[in-house]
Amino acid sequence: MGIRKLKNNIGKKLKSLRLEKGLSQEKLAEYVNMSREHISCIERGKNLANTETLYNLAKFFEIDIKSFFD
Repeated sequence: MGIRKLKNNIGKKLKSLRLEKGLSQEKLAEYVNMSREHISCIERGKNLANTETLYNLAKFFEIDIKSFFD
């Protein structure tokens, strides 16, 4: 799997999780102490979230971090 596909897959997963909880990007950003812009860039596959960011998001959504790679 290439890096572009990895970024897109993680972004889609994050967006799906956020929408399932009925959260805006702004609210999610507040809860995980990130900027809305960073959340947006991850969801659009522009940025690859680092390990710490993925850990914090997984913790917030109460999922295993490996779920971002399924």
